[in-house]
Amino acid sequence: MLEEQFEKLNMTEKEQFRRMVNKLLSHSYLLSRSYDFTDHIARTNPEYLFVERNFELFQEYFSYSAFHLERDNNYGVISLQSEYDENRLRLDKQSTLILYTLRLIYEEEREKISLSREIFVSVADLVHKMISVGAIRKKPSNLALSSSLRILSHFRLLEKAGGRWEDADTRLLILPTILFVVSNEQITGMHRLLEEGDGDLAGEEGESYSEGGEELSAEDEGK
Repeated sequence: MLEEQFEKLNMTEKEQFRRMVNKLLSHSYLLSRSYDFTDHIARTNPEYLFVERNFELFQEYFSYSAFHLERDNNYGVISLQSEYDENRLRLDKQSTLILYTLRLIYEEEREKISLSREIFVSVADLVHKMISVGAIRKKPSNLALSSSLRILSHFRLLEKAGGRWEDADTRLLILPTILFVVSNEQITGMHRLLEEGDGDLAGEEGESYSEGGEELSAEDEGK
C-alpha cells in the first residue's frame, strides 16, 4: 500500500519525495546524468537515483491522478505523462519548429563516432539549420528565440552553457529527453508542418501560432 511504503521512509526521504513529486509535475522529465559545464563532465544525478530506488512508490502515487511514470534505462530518462489533455502545454509553431530542428541535429550527431555522449549546438548553428531545412527564411527576433529556448529548457529538453539565450555563440546541450518528445514518425510529419507554414514563422514580430503545435506534458498550461 502507498501509505505503508511512504511511512518506511525517514523524515529526510519523505521531504525528498515531496520535492521530487513537485519537480516531476513541473518539468515532466528527470535525467540520470547532469552535465557540469565548469568541469566539462557528466555526473550521476542523485535525484534520479532517489526516484529510481523508490520508483514503485512514485508510480503508485501518480497513478491516483492518472499520471504515468515511466523509466528508460537505456537513455537514463524518467518521464511523467498525463492521461488528460488539460495537463499538456501546446507549443506555438515557432517553438515546435525549433524543437524538431534540435531533434534532427541530435539524431545526426549521435550517429557520429564520438567518445562523448553529450551533443552540443550553438544558437547560430541551430538557426542556420532551421534555415537550411526550410523551417524559416530569416533569424527569429531575439525575444522570440529566447522565449522558445527557455520553454524547452524548462521541460529538460536542453540546457544552456552560459551566455544569453539569443547570443549566436551560446552553446546548447541537447538532452536525450528530446527523443521522448519527438518520435521518428513526428520527424516525418515535420515536412507537412513546413508546407502549412508561410516560410517565415519566426519573423521580426515573433508571431505565435497554435495550429500544428507540439504538446508537452506539464502540471498546467501556465508552466
